[in-house]
Amino acid sequence: MPLKVIIIGSGVSSLSAASFLAKEGHDVTIIEKNKEIGGRARKFSAEGFTFDMGPSWYWMPDVFEDFYKKFNHTTSDFYNLKRLDPSYRVYWKDETHTDLPANMEALENWFEANEKGSAIKLRAFLKDAQIKYEIGMQDFVHKPSMSIFEFANKKVFKGLLNMNLFSSIGKLIRKNFTNEKIIGLLEFPVLFLGAMPNETPALYSLMNYADIKLGTWYPEGGMHKFIEAFEQIALENKVKFITDEEVISFDKVDRKIKYVITSKASYPADVIISGADYQHTDKKLLNGHANYSDKYWDKRVMAPSCLLFYVGVNKKLKDIQHHNLFFDESLEQHCKEIYKDPKWPSAPLFYVCAPSVTDSTVAPSGSENLFFLIPIAPDLKDDEETREKYFTILLDRFKQKTGNDITENIVYKKSFCIEDFKSEYNAFKGNAYGLANTLRQTAILKPSLKNKNLDNFYYTGQLTVPGPGVPPSIVSGEVVAKYVLKHHS
Repeated sequence: MPLKVIIIGSGVSSLSAASFLAKEGHDVTIIEKNKEIGGRARKFSAEGFTFDMGPSWYWMPDVFEDFYKKFNHTTSDFYNLKRLDPSYRVYWKDETHTDLPANMEALENWFEANEKGSAIKLRAFLKDAQIKYEIGMQDFVHKPSMSIFEFANKKVFKGLLNMNLFSSIGKLIRKNFTNEKIIGLLEFPVLFLGAMPNETPALYSLMNYADIKLGTWYPEGGMHKFIEAFEQIALENKVKFITDEEVISFDKVDRKIKYVITSKASYPADVIISGADYQHTDKKLLNGHANYSDKYWDKRVMAPSCLLFYVGVNKKLKDIQHHNLFFDESLEQHCKEIYKDPKWPSAPLFYVCAPSVTDSTVAPSGSENLFFLIPIAPDLKDDEETREKYFTILLDRFKQKTGNDITENIVYKKSFCIEDFKSEYNAFKGNAYGLANTLRQTAILKPSLKNKNLDNFYYTGQLTVPGPGVPPSIVSGEVVAKYVLKHHS
């Protein structure tokens, strides 16, 4: 008998789970509180500009392609994927900037110019990172992490020994390199993982492999193109969508949820999967059947939130790249103000995405589409005055570093910060990137994908296995779907 499955939320992991379950013949419905699907990867349009609201880096294209292949598709069925070259630009403290080439030989030349002998060390570093990537993405991330014994077979145990679980990526990088620009470049991918580099497991050098070897890509038309692709696959498999309707509670009989109750109706269900914020689902919706206590959640170490600005400018800008990282202030100080002594940053690092440099369709002719981001600690006091203060800082630094003064050319601006993450996504403490990727919050130590008090309630997404980010969320949906199929079909 087909299962009647209700999935809460329409983010990446929900779309993934829905498609895998529907492919096996089950009756799947996604219920989304907002008017548009996609979760943090939604888009919106204003004044002729199309803004991606969340993810702007397309890394690990192999994970997307693997998902598409499982539904008899390939990436090119949905969008043209372009590798960016340079991958991104980094502005440094010494008033210089570096355009990171996609070409490996050119990148090695840059390493060698900054630190003699570093090119050979980079090859060894990336070879080690590749091993971690392949072990991590092929073996570990597909485990539901319900038991330590999932990791007990010989192949997986050998893989664990190669992962440097008990060393830090900061220590690993500094063991190989001394140049501050090289160190800054290699530490950049872990900035959003939720801990200082010297407290982030060395296994996350796999992110350096994803960055440098697999490359930075862009789906022409915008990042939301992959959401459109996921939606198409879901619809091809007869997934149903209900939008602008919020799940508010459940009706339970014995150890099973029987009905999902929304702001407008109630829906019978054999299985429920929440792709909504885990803590919100656990503490606000489950009426005493939560997996975890308030004390447990208060002790979780969260990855950052962020202050975002979506900005439309009525002129073309000179000499900027698609991705621009402003590392002209202290990375260590900014990290401390996120992770150690949470406060609004005194001298923030920030990031500017200008997709209109690559894609003319996301902005009117002669205009530029800009996305500003400052990573910040979660749960800070967030008000309009503070947002405007930092917007002024961003514009001044942007002008100083790039030579582009956009103050008089802004035709559209929208901010998004902690209070918006809470209201739009019910995000715990207004986080943007889920749980910190610390050793104590890895694999079986993450919040479980199954509710221990209910026989038919599950979780997917960035607060459970395997973790935050678009590629892990794709995998998260597949993992929970397979677990449901194994235990309910």
